[in-house]
Amino acid sequence: MKWRRVSEADVRTVLDSPDRVERSIDERTNAYKRVGGRLLKVTYVGEEADVVVITVIEKERVGG
Repeated sequence: MKWRRVSEADVRTVLDSPDRVERSIDERTNAYKRVGGRLLKVTYVGEEADVVVITVIEKERVGG
């Protein structure tokens, strides 16, 4: 996240109100949302009451 300049607040925004959600491999879920001119993809797995973030990727940058 640090390398990609994605904050914890950005990840929470994606997880709290994704634009799109899809199933992934190994019981993982991908959540997508536009945040600050970027399309972010957060891959995570739910473990009991917690969410474990596997990776965060910037899929595209809008407007520059």
